[in-house]
Amino acid sequence: MKQGAPGPIRTGIGGWVFPAWRGGTFYPAGMPQREELAHASRQLGCIEINSTFYRAQKPAVYAQWREQTPPGFRFSAKAPRTITQRHDLVEAGARAESFIEGISALQDRLGPLLWQFADRHPAGAEEFDRFLDALPKQADGRTLQHALEVRNPAAWTPELLAVARAHNAALVFSGSKEYPSFADPTADFIYARLMQSRANLRAGYPQRTLEQWCLRAMRWARGGDNPDLPHVLPAAKAGAPREVYVLFIGA
Repeated sequence: MKQGAPGPIRTGIGGWVFPAWRGGTFYPAGMPQREELAHASRQLGCIEINSTFYRAQKPAVYAQWREQTPPGFRFSAKAPRTITQRHDLVEAGARAESFIEGISALQDRLGPLLWQFADRHPAGAEEFDRFLDALPKQADGRTLQHALEVRNPAAWTPELLAVARAHNAALVFSGSKEYPSFADPTADFIYARLMQSRANLRAGYPQRTLEQWCLRAMRWARGGDNPDLPHVLPAAKAGAPREVYVLFIGA
């Protein structure tokens, strides 16, 4: 990445199998379901795999998905709940190795790994420090991007931010009214999951709101911060360019 150049911005969605999107709404009329991933990946920069939260796929399936998508596209993936729902996060981090080994079949299409912790999960900064320390940092020679979605409001402390920064892990901006939504940058990439789409709007959001998110994504990509969003600590000073993921998650 050239000094001063903004980082890449990838916008996308969660999942790609939506019957209501067929028949010309998003997928062309008559398109077979087996071709939908190939189509969606050419309209978007990233798709978050949600099915892995419930059950990991076989490496051969991930390899097939990779072959259907173009160079430069990224999959993010939600880690299995059998890992993130455990209270012993050190053991959970060790159990993550098999999941990562399988999903590494995505190769250069693999983007952030999303570790989603429920609002009742008791972990604090110290536990997350041990968890991140136990996670693999690379797979097949590629650096892994770890993103923590921490839904327990009590866990959002300056100490949590310090831990995330020490491990170069992104704290997810949830863009939700139900869960904590803090925009403090903690890594060399940003992971935002926007969860306030409205079914009565074709684009899910008013045009003005989408324009605001475009500007925010560009600020992040240039290494800046967005002080108009909620923060745990005062907005950070400008730093190095970042890779930015903005996912529009259906309500």
